[in-house]
Amino acid sequence: MSVQLGMPQPREEAGAAVPSVPSRRPVDAPGGLVDRYGRRATDMRLSLTDKCNLRCTYCMPAEGLEWLAKQAVMTAEEIVRIVRIGVEHLGVRELRLTGGEPLVRHDLVDIIAALRSNHPDLPISMTTNAVGLARKAAALKEAGLTRINVSLDSLHEETFTQLTRRPFLNQVLDGVDAAWAAGLGPVKLNAVLMRGINDSEAPSLLAWALDRGYELRFIEQMPLDADHGWTRRNMITAAEIRGILSTDFFLSPDPRERDGAPAERFEVRRRVAGPGASSDPSAHGPVLGTVGIIASVTEPFCADCRRTRITAEGKIMSCLFSREEYDLLGLLRSGADDDALAQRWQDAMWIKPKAHGMDHVGLDAPDFVQPDRSMSAIGG
Repeated sequence: MSVQLGMPQPREEAGAAVPSVPSRRPVDAPGGLVDRYGRRATDMRLSLTDKCNLRCTYCMPAEGLEWLAKQAVMTAEEIVRIVRIGVEHLGVRELRLTGGEPLVRHDLVDIIAALRSNHPDLPISMTTNAVGLARKAAALKEAGLTRINVSLDSLHEETFTQLTRRPFLNQVLDGVDAAWAAGLGPVKLNAVLMRGINDSEAPSLLAWALDRGYELRFIEQMPLDADHGWTRRNMITAAEIRGILSTDFFLSPDPRERDGAPAERFEVRRRVAGPGASSDPSAHGPVLGTVGIIASVTEPFCADCRRTRITAEGKIMSCLFSREEYDLLGLLRSGADDDALAQRWQDAMWIKPKAHGMDHVGLDAPDFVQPDRSMSAIGG
């Protein structure tokens, strides 16, 4: 399939504020998307839209958010060009398409086909809520998508509806199965546990995923909700998640290198019952699969972060918690060449904060300020 590459629309109305530009990095800095702490970003997260057809309680208010104007969102042509600069000029080695919900873009298949045509060997994954995925999974695979990440917090219809404010569980499960059947594997599932709502379901959700060959990752709830109602006290921590799972399963560290991945992986065995159960993994039977835990809050992995983010309106976010964004799309629409765009991107990444939008680690720190954007507006 081909992308219809129309002319871009103006970036901003006359009189709008000019986006701030970061100071240039030193001329002797290493190439690529390197920051002051020596981290090199090779994993690109690019948001295709801020729109979403769910209203998850940990992400969006019940009434939704005010969507970006159509002309503010990157066109297919602009997406393809930005990815090409990232790969060919700046050392990007992996691409994740995010949202909002990527499936709501009518040109999604064409975008993926164009990206695959330019980059035959680039791993291209997508994070989705899977609503409508059953109809598109085969076409996405044919276009060149490598694999899928699906957000799935509950297998119970009532709980799912409570969390997402939409009765679409069956559509999501159909989408997960269709992705597997289409060859978009390994299919990874992302679950956020909410205290008193779905935390007791963790063992059964893991058993279900293991039985079907899916890779489940539990994610600590992060302070990225639009209502700014997050508190550390109400969050289910990684330690608690391990404890909940240990009632049914024996977890042992995955021997594979983490290699910058946000999830800490564990091999999963069915736990042998009894007070004298051995701490030796082999005593608990064969490995059933793996589970991951993403502990951005309590066990942060910022020191090995390798991600760079582009929002749906083409702004660079060097850190998920950063309150500073740098406009790449406005520069592109002004007629800038590839070198100028690459320089802007490098400058923005050079001043990436050490952790959590600050120059020190700690969401408990008194100077931590929650970003204005919610997760859906940033792009996961």
